[in-house]
Amino acid sequence: MIIVALFCLGSGICGGATSGAMLIAGRAIQGMGSGGINMMIDVIVSDLVPLRERGNFIAIVLTVYAAGTAIGPVLGGIIVQHSHWSWVFYLNLPICGVALVLLFLFLHVNYKRDMTLLERLARIDYVGNALIMAATVSVLLPLTYAGSRYAWSAWQTLVPLILGLGGLVLFMGFEGSSLCPHPVMPPRLFANKTSAIVYINTFSFTVLLYWVTFFLPVYFQAVLGSSPARAGVQFLPATLVGIPGAAIAVVVLSKFGNYKALHIVGFAILALGMGLFSLLGPSSSAARWISFQVVAALGTGMVLNTLLPAFQAGLPESDQAAATATWAFIRSYGNIWGVAIPAAVFNNRFALHANTISDPAVRALLLNGRAYEHATRDFVYSLPSPVREEVISVFSQSLKLVWQVALVFAGLPFLLAFFEKQIPLRTELETEFGLTEENKDTKSSQDDKNVQEVKL
Repeated sequence: MIIVALFCLGSGICGGATSGAMLIAGRAIQGMGSGGINMMIDVIVSDLVPLRERGNFIAIVLTVYAAGTAIGPVLGGIIVQHSHWSWVFYLNLPICGVALVLLFLFLHVNYKRDMTLLERLARIDYVGNALIMAATVSVLLPLTYAGSRYAWSAWQTLVPLILGLGGLVLFMGFEGSSLCPHPVMPPRLFANKTSAIVYINTFSFTVLLYWVTFFLPVYFQAVLGSSPARAGVQFLPATLVGIPGAAIAVVVLSKFGNYKALHIVGFAILALGMGLFSLLGPSSSAARWISFQVVAALGTGMVLNTLLPAFQAGLPESDQAAATATWAFIRSYGNIWGVAIPAAVFNNRFALHANTISDPAVRALLLNGRAYEHATRDFVYSLPSPVREEVISVFSQSLKLVWQVALVFAGLPFLLAFFEKQIPLRTELETEFGLTEENKDTKSSQDDKNVQEVKL
């Protein structure tokens, strides 16, 4: 309830922002809430349902997620185009209100009552949390402004990036030392080969997920000349196939328990989709960009929610919460890399081909990492011919390389998936928490009633 309230508070601050600093502060609070929501969904399902059966319940979650993901881009485009941007944030407030009421009424779980509040607080890994937060921020800041405010080779980019990566190494060393009795990210989580491979593949997959989300709309708007609302509609094939496909994949996983096969096939199809995107150009038909999205979405769906069960399979039940949190962290950490890496590729490629733009003023406007922010129909179609066609051509050429590099990022997890070990998924559940006894008794009574009805 606290993290939902944080998300609600952050959304309200963002909607009412009167300055850039206020908007950033609101986004920081909103980010804490959204990150917590994503992780807690997985923690709650992992705590209440045996590993083999979790896919059936994740499928229910994905059904709701599919509706939001399908509506989101279209509704967001309509709001930006026809209303004030603040309503993108204000829209969250009534949704959060309903969520808080439902959580209060229906989510009643056990917790350890044999420790005082001070004893619980003493078990928090304060040093480890401080190290990982400082290192993460140190990496994220240069990735945010590299290629735009500062060059990738500038000390303002390299110094915090090196310090951040070094901080992550220091964090892992501290977590495995005797100085840390209650690590936030225990090294034993990566002791088996399968968990380590899935950890790497989760990072790569999240990078690709944001890669597509941020750069496919560039193609629709800057190359095909679509409005923001229309670009949201054009992105629908990816969501309408990907999310239902993910729901089917987790049900199949619950049925057969074979995550390795799903990963191999899923990453292979995803790599094919990235390669197909590189064939898109200004004259590509609707049938082409729709079918290419469907291919990529099929691969995405097979992998999206089958990585966490594979990561948890080789770990005991006592480590499930830590494993889920660790997996959620690397998934979130991949988000920023999924924007920074393709942005660097895109900007460098654009700078290389910018000399084909005949208007020096337009060329100067699009250099130094500013091509992405001008990748809109309004800007491109405000240019006279033939400059407009030249700019579209450079956008198209730059995107081709973006998708070719994405193919490499999809190929690596495809190869690593062959080295995963197929560990049987547990069908029993051993947890100290779970539902309260009242809820368990109610569920048991309902199960007994169902059995009697079947016998009758």
